[in-house]
Amino acid sequence: MPLLTKSKYLVGLSCPKYLWMMFHDLDKIQEFDLATEYVVKQGKIIGQLAKKLFPDGVDLPEDFSLNLKKTQELIKQRKTIFEAGIIAGDLYARADVLVPVKDALDIIEVKSSTKVKEEHIHDLSFQKYVYKLAGLKIRKCFLLHLNGKFVKKGEIEPKNFFAQEEVTAEVHEAIVGIQGRIDYMIKIINSKEAPIVGIGNGCHNGFECVSEDCWNFLPEGHVFELYRGGKRSLELFEAKVLCIKDIPDEFKLNDKQDIQRKCARTGGVYIHKEGIRKFMSMLKYPLYYLDFETFMTAVPLYDGTKPYQQIPFQFSLHVDNEKEVKHFEFLHTSKEDPRGKFLLELKKVLGNGGSVIVYNQPFEAMRLKELALAFPAYKRWVEAVLKRMVDLMQPFRDFDYYNPAQKGSCSIKDVLPAVTGKSYKELEIADGGSASVLYFEMMFNNVGNKEKIRRDLLEYCKLDTEGMVKIVSKLKELTSVRVVSSR
Repeated sequence: MPLLTKSKYLVGLSCPKYLWMMFHDLDKIQEFDLATEYVVKQGKIIGQLAKKLFPDGVDLPEDFSLNLKKTQELIKQRKTIFEAGIIAGDLYARADVLVPVKDALDIIEVKSSTKVKEEHIHDLSFQKYVYKLAGLKIRKCFLLHLNGKFVKKGEIEPKNFFAQEEVTAEVHEAIVGIQGRIDYMIKIINSKEAPIVGIGNGCHNGFECVSEDCWNFLPEGHVFELYRGGKRSLELFEAKVLCIKDIPDEFKLNDKQDIQRKCARTGGVYIHKEGIRKFMSMLKYPLYYLDFETFMTAVPLYDGTKPYQQIPFQFSLHVDNEKEVKHFEFLHTSKEDPRGKFLLELKKVLGNGGSVIVYNQPFEAMRLKELALAFPAYKRWVEAVLKRMVDLMQPFRDFDYYNPAQKGSCSIKDVLPAVTGKSYKELEIADGGSASVLYFEMMFNNVGNKEKIRRDLLEYCKLDTEGMVKIVSKLKELTSVRVVSSR
């Protein structure tokens, strides 16, 4: 008999077809990427740390049958239990922490987020419902999550690191109608046919969908590539208009979306020279093309840092002084806090004048502000750097340049190949999420290919800044703009 577990219940709330696939078409579900696997590992670390808040708690075995048996024994003994497994008919749930209180039990769910989320309430609602069906008396429900204001100073005390919130009332509200939802999911699980769930009838997963079947029928240049298309894209899809080029003239689009429609019809590139010239006029030699890479952990590793704080560990810098382009790079290679060394090395090569060109300025700017707070001696220098910073994303976000190959995106991963033909596809590490995870694995876990990861990290970060050099060069070529010198 297939069991509906709490994790599968949450899947069913998100996508009934995904739930069906978990029982009938598992091979078609895409594997987790590195970033998702990393999040799962971080969650397990948080779970272990949370157990320290309950020194009398009893860990139960993973084995399904043994877990069920031991749970019943320990409930009778009025013990605090970790991973207590309860089965009721074709429903099964495990509680992170089950705490006896007088003649009842409290459920404590541990989450690695810094706040309560809607899915956490549904998670607890399923648990409470199953436990009550099994004859247990549940008193209250709690969410134990990370304290977002926690700052590490020495050894981490779990009582300061975690924040506990009672959510009994919210769980009670979420339970309303739960049996109907469960019945529907059980029916799906036992059906030989997948439920009909499509883009237009309630799917909210978008391109994060685990199944390519829901999206791969769409043609090139489809309406979901409209820049911030949202309801417009869905409205067009429901009207059976699949391609941007086929959007009727009378259908109202914003200015950027209208550029996409025109480009889709002509196959050409849109260039607003005046807008590009205005952007280029902000650049002053020498040009410093800068990119950071960061990693983050749920449990902060270094004093003065918070949960999930972005820790810069690498930068790439291309410097164009009008005569030549030089490349500088830094990659921290010890387990010690990289931030001080990062700042020191960056200051050595960044110079005191000229434009600092980044792609998606808020990210680098925020990291520098955080570093200035942590290392006050660099405060004035950081403030000066921020004043010199220019965001290369601007002309693409403003649609002063648009190539249909961008697919409505202004990310450098899409802009670079569209503008220059250079792509990230040839690289072993091709995105920031993978770079972050692999750096962490290289530094803190026993992986056997550390030297290769190091080389791949350097190559990836280098392409980010090398790509910006090529993009600016192309923009100059398109508009014949001469960048002025700051000297």
